[in-house]
Amino acid sequence: MRVRQTPLHLRRNRVLSQIVPRGTHITVLYSAEEISERIHALAGEIAAAMGHNPLVVPILKGSFIFAADLLRALHEAGVEPDMDFIGLSSYRTGTQSLGEVRLVRDTEMEISGRDVLIVDDILESGRTLAFARNLMAARGAHTIRTCVLLYKPGKLAVDVAADFVGFECPDRFVVGYGMDVAHAYRQFPYIGFVEH
Repeated sequence: MRVRQTPLHLRRNRVLSQIVPRGTHITVLYSAEEISERIHALAGEIAAAMGHNPLVVPILKGSFIFAADLLRALHEAGVEPDMDFIGLSSYRTGTQSLGEVRLVRDTEMEISGRDVLIVDDILESGRTLAFARNLMAARGAHTIRTCVLLYKPGKLAVDVAADFVGFECPDRFVVGYGMDVAHAYRQFPYIGFVEH
């Protein structure tokens, strides 16, 4: 007997349609202009605190747009950062954290002795940021600072704080500007939240 399996893209679309049904409305929380202005301000703060050549380590996937814009803003602020990436996951396709962080892509550059800036999209439970910070410390980073685009107060499950914060965020599931729900909505130039 031969079992027919639904193609992966159709299974993913079925999961997505259950999480974010058609007719969903996205309310803009932070516009593209507000984000750009804040990123340039963050770059100035980071340049003053970290000097000329930090190693910027964005946490993939959610921070990739933020990290790219921040890197360009750091360049404009006179900083010459190196960049590597780390892939961590505590979500699969849903909107609730699994509570366990998994390393899905490791850095390639030498961490030992470097001034490291970890970049993440959102500080909510703190598990992902704490995992990345501990990993960089275990690898001998000289200093470790953290920068998040969004911070949701009152949601921390671990004791961690970001050194640089873009915006304080209300307790809503946000999408856009690299952040997603079941791999959708990353492409928006703004940050919004889903309303049904």
